[in-house]
Amino acid sequence: MSSASQKAGPKLKMRIKKGDQVIILSGKDKGRTGTVTQAMPKDGKVIVGGVNIATRHTKPSQGDPQGGLQKFEAPLHVSKVAHVVDGKPTRVRYEVQDGKKVRVAVKTGAKIDG
Repeated sequence: MSSASQKAGPKLKMRIKKGDQVIILSGKDKGRTGTVTQAMPKDGKVIVGGVNIATRHTKPSQGDPQGGLQKFEAPLHVSKVAHVVDGKPTRVRYEVQDGKKVRVAVKTGAKIDG
């Protein structure tokens, strides 16, 4: 078996979803908040709007005759972000309320709509 065909490990259980308000816990954007625009559970990564901006140098091509610098939002590992409730980071747990599984903030016990 080649190492490329093997997976690194089991799929990560992500409690962060698209549309959630999150705060960045580490890295160059530590302390900044934003909304999750894309969640990638297979990779264990999220893309947060306006955070972790990367720059790519592109050559001119038919699709982009000008070329130059293109800025884009790079993915962050889900462990580097935390859900925000009342401006403070919190972990998320699941509870069963009225027969439905809902996400709940650990610090405040507030129900997270999502």
